[in-house]
Amino acid sequence: MRHVLLAFSFSLLLGSCKLMKKEEENKPQKNTSGMINRFKPVDWSHNTNIYEVNVRQYTAEGTFYAFSQHLQRLKDMGVKTLWFMPITPIAKKNRKGSLGSYYACSDYTSINPEFGTLDDFKNLVKQAHEMGFKVIIDWVANHTGWDHTWTKEHPDYFLKDSATNDFKIASGMDDIIELDFKNPALRKAMKDAMQFWVTECDIDGFRCDLAFWVELDFWKEARKELDEVKPLFWLGEFDELEKPEYGEAFDASYSWTWMHKTEDFYKKHEALDTLLAVLKV
Repeated sequence: MRHVLLAFSFSLLLGSCKLMKKEEENKPQKNTSGMINRFKPVDWSHNTNIYEVNVRQYTAEGTFYAFSQHLQRLKDMGVKTLWFMPITPIAKKNRKGSLGSYYACSDYTSINPEFGTLDDFKNLVKQAHEMGFKVIIDWVANHTGWDHTWTKEHPDYFLKDSATNDFKIASGMDDIIELDFKNPALRKAMKDAMQFWVTECDIDGFRCDLAFWVELDFWKEARKELDEVKPLFWLGEFDELEKPEYGEAFDASYSWTWMHKTEDFYKKHEALDTLLAVLKV
């Protein structure tokens, strides 16, 4: 989840993987894993592949412009959807190492200056679209860095630790603090921030980090409202076998169970039936 990768291939299970007849388009759609999606997915999501982009490490320059020079190569490889790891600025307080984690955001509606400017990203998205790519961005809704702008402007957006009377540290990661999704104002601010990237940069969807740590009803609410602005692709970080209910909001998920079972199959020489059983669920 926090690994720095140049490219990341993973197994996706697409919710709503069968096209519905016209008169059934508004009905919930079910895929072979049992996940039910309450929303109509964008047509291109049925046959896309996704290439994860780590802007900082992708080129020596580590900028949007430098990455854009590689678009033709990626197109020739057959890549269809570009997933950008978080492009927002990184918090400085309690950061990990000298560079910090992309997942410790300090402002949801700004660009990490390492990568360039907002206009640079807009130009990159425009160029990618002209070449036939779709563009999604990593969205980290569960938590922020310690010096996110909201910690000063809206401290009530965050959960508090009764023992320290300070912001609540996210489980196992002391460079980030958790948001309070029971606060209606926070929920609206989060949706507004997500909409910013749709309206300003014309992105095509979100890869939602730790989606299962955020209340499911928020994702349903956010998707309903944002899809009215532009139909989007929603990839959620959750295991569809452990959290199938999240398939009600997302088009695709991670098959972590499949990953672990294939590892066991290879390393522990488990029977092939253990893999087939996962596919049949």
